[in-house]
Amino acid sequence: MTAFALFLAFGALAAGLAAISLLTPGGPLEPMWRLNPRGREGLLRIGGWGPLLLAAVSIACGAAGVGFFRGRRWGYRLGIALLVFHLAGDLVNSGFGIEPRAAAGIPVVALMLWYLSTARVRAFFPAPETAGPRDPGAGAA
Repeated sequence: MTAFALFLAFGALAAGLAAISLLTPGGPLEPMWRLNPRGREGLLRIGGWGPLLLAAVSIACGAAGVGFFRGRRWGYRLGIALLVFHLAGDLVNSGFGIEPRAAAGIPVVALMLWYLSTARVRAFFPAPETAGPRDPGAGAA
């Protein structure tokens, strides 16, 4: 789960930096958009909502990462929700030809969702009334 927490932390950092770069055009973060110039243009087209959307994604990824790291059920649910939204975005972007490269993310996100849905992983996150992560091997005969 530490790897997923780090993955979410990276997402929080990337989205946060992207939001800042949209708010400071021509600034030191501008070169990051060479990786996805169409994404930048799309976010600029929606005006002030672009940085706001990226800031919300940054906060959500950061919160989910903390929840994953601490083994909290809410972090697990938030992480799953973020991955489902990501998968939906990849399906729409690749399906409608908006961003054909998004198709590469579909099997990756689907595999992550599959792994996170396994009984062993779900057992790591306790029910809301208990505290701390459960030992996935506890209670095994």
